[in-house]
Amino acid sequence: MEADPVGGSAILAGWFQGARDHDMGLLDVAFAAEPVGEVLDRVAIGIGDTVRFVPGARSHLQARELRGLWQPLAEALAGLDATGQDVIVDAGRLGMAESPQALLERADLTLLVTRTDLPAMAATRSHADLVARTSPWRRSGLLVVGSGRPYSASGAAKYLGLPLAGSIPLQPKDAAVYHQGATPRPRFHKGAFARSLHTTAHALRAQVAIATPSAAPTTEPEAVPGRGQVGVAGPASVWAAAADRRREQS
Repeated sequence: MEADPVGGSAILAGWFQGARDHDMGLLDVAFAAEPVGEVLDRVAIGIGDTVRFVPGARSHLQARELRGLWQPLAEALAGLDATGQDVIVDAGRLGMAESPQALLERADLTLLVTRTDLPAMAATRSHADLVARTSPWRRSGLLVVGSGRPYSASGAAKYLGLPLAGSIPLQPKDAAVYHQGATPRPRFHKGAFARSLHTTAHALRAQVAIATPSAAPTTEPEAVPGRGQVGVAGPASVWAAAADRRREQS
């Protein structure tokens, strides 16, 4: 689910390469007379066989219209757990005026995502300090992209004072398979990038399954076969399968 208050849909523009109109999404949920859960089911767009997503606001000007939606939406999403459905929410940058705070607070696991270069670490530090000091979320963690540039994943976690939830290598060409709909390179699904997604998926699944944040890994996970959020088949494996199908059709 896209809940970035900046607006626009990275998935419609990237994965679908602009071939799908942004004609439905959270704004429809906010203004509908029906219960939130029913409208969510209607506006969700399929990605593969088992994954669906809900587009966010079309622009930052529409984000203010979603203020009253976050709390009932958080309750509706929490209810999906009973049906075995897992939800991943892209909340965008922290500190925005229309950030979906209720979703962040209600989530089983809320992650700060950052690169390890100095500008990124400096920008993340103030938010990490606030999270560590005030504990606004049920369970918090750090997801690192591009370890060793120059901080290691474990070094970044130590510097920011948050438990390390996972580490994904900075490989723009491989990442473009998901965020730009690019054609996977040969042996893509056996490469370090795909393996890191699976490893991170298992780490996140374990953290969601337990009752305390202390079980979050404190060392950098190795890229071994094993992502997504929770469930037997994580979103990464579904995305991979969808990418395979697109490659076969091309």
